[in-house]
Parts: sequence; C-alpha cells; structure tokens
Amino acid sequence: MKQQFWNGAEFPKILGAGDCKSLSDHVLENKQELDIELRKTGVILFRGFAVPAVEDFDAAVVAYGEPSFPYAQSLSNAVRINLTPRVFTANEAPPETSIFLHHEMAQTPIYPSKLFFYCHIAADEGGATPVCRSDILLEKLTVAAPKLVDDFAMKGVRYTHSMPASDDIGSGQGRSWVSTLGVENQSDAEARLRDLGYDWQWLEEENLRVTSPRLDAVHMLPDGRRTFFNQLIAAYRGWADKRNNPSKSISFGDGSPVDPAQMQVAIDLADKLSYDLEWQAGDVALIDNFLVMHGRRSFKGTRKVYASLIK
Repeated sequence: MKQQFWNGAEFPKILGAGDCKSLSDHVLENKQELDIELRKTGVILFRGFAVPAVEDFDAAVVAYGEPSFPYAQSLSNAVRINLTPRVFTANEAPPETSIFLHHEMAQTPIYPSKLFFYCHIAADEGGATPVCRSDILLEKLTVAAPKLVDDFAMKGVRYTHSMPASDDIGSGQGRSWVSTLGVENQSDAEARLRDLGYDWQWLEEENLRVTSPRLDAVHMLPDGRRTFFNQLIAAYRGWADKRNNPSKSISFGDGSPVDPAQMQVAIDLADKLSYDLEWQAGDVALIDNFLVMHGRRSFKGTRKVYASLIK
C-alpha cells in the first residue's frame, strides 16, 4: 500500500536499517530525532533491523528509555499474555476476529502515550494492522458531521461492557474482571470501581457489567491539534460476544444515545483514511497513541505480533 502524506509528513514513516542492524543501538543513538519525527507522522516503522526474537524487541524498548506502562495495571478489555515484564501478546482474540480502529485503552481513564509493536511471525494471509491519523479524521468529520463533533467535544462519551469472571480467550473483550480490576472478589471489585467512578451491575454467572465515567472523545495535543481520541469505532463495531451488544456499548457522556447514522459517517471516513501496515517478520512499529488509531485485520495461519506500552 502506498504511503500517505499529511501536512508534508509521510504516513507512516518507514526507516530502513542501513549500516546499523541493531535496533536498540539505533533507538538509543537517535531518540531525539525519532521523537520529533513521531510527533509529525504518528507512526514510525522500523524495517530491516536484526530483531529475530522477543528479547531483541525488549532491548529496543528498553533502549528507548521511557517508563513502561505495565499491562497488568491497565483496565484494557483484551486478554494478553506477558512474555517479558515489558512485552506481551497484542491480543489473544481468534484469527477470524477483526479488531476495529481505536486509541489504546481510551475507553478507560488510564492509557499509554505510545505503543511499540513487533512482528515475530507474519500471518500467511491478512493480519495487517490498520492505522489512521486521528487528527485528519477529526478535521474531515468536522466538515461532514459538525454537530456530532461538537457533541462529542462537549458531552464526552461513556462506554458499557460486560466482563466474565475468568478470561475468555475467544473474545476480543474477554479479559476477566478479576484481572482487569486487579482484585480477587466482588467486594474488592466494587471498591475499585467506586474509586474509578464507574457504575456497575452484577449479572448471571458472576459476569460484571460496567459503565465508565464520562471520558473525553476529543483530545488536544500540545501543539494545538485536536484528535478523535476514543474507542468509539471499536466499541460500536466490534464489542460483540455472548455478553456484549455493540449497539449498547457507547453513549454520550450525559447518557444520551449516539445516532447510528452519524457514527457510520465517522466509520466510513476512518476506513477511507486507514493505511494497512503489512507486517514482515522483524518489523517494529512505534505509534503515538494520541495521534493515531490502530486495529487488526483478520488473518489465516500463524501470526505473532507482540506489544509494549509507554506511559
């Protein structure tokens, strides 16, 4: 797929190894320049470096020199498995499951600023990671549906989903409430939810339905750009399993419903703006979580893409 160009910056920025085959050395020596480039483009794809194993990816993340965002301390919906203290599987959802565009953990009050992805094994077919410039999406959405943008900016958004008592690896939203909340019993779960400002309801089979506090749907970057920072598209399109109905997953922050026709405008624009990262073994991508949404295409064969989060 041909690279895009937004405001004079390549999207994504693809950096080859050149004479430096060690990604950790390259990151360590060029940290300042990489950060400047990342603010411009939102995604840097490192290709051709020697990253044969998870340990090499971990070393590159450590060389980047910023504090880790531990997955165990997150409120993410997804089931993931830690491989090192900083590296974990991207999502344990089945290959046929598409994960739609989102900003990482934007459905919660706690989220990372940046993401690293590492392709250890590329899928036989499919499995690309779509990425979308969220600032450009918001610009175009402001023209196409100005009232929707105003409502999201003013009212914010709330998310509702149901969690099982134990991990359900067959679902992209299958992380248990025990793991998500870091608790061992219902009483402690309620205390944690109360502290976080969530509403909740206990369901059959010890499932737990939660609704987030009001969260922002539009984010202001330090340079004045605004981004469509949320999980609206992913939740509305993809939060579907035996516990969850996507059509009931989102509302405005005041509890009022979001017009499905207006959401479809946002979805269609995001799809048109998306670029598919077609993984090659050894690829590493660095993503600005405030500027760029990402997802996962369905795939066939074995696909091993790992992640690491930055506070």
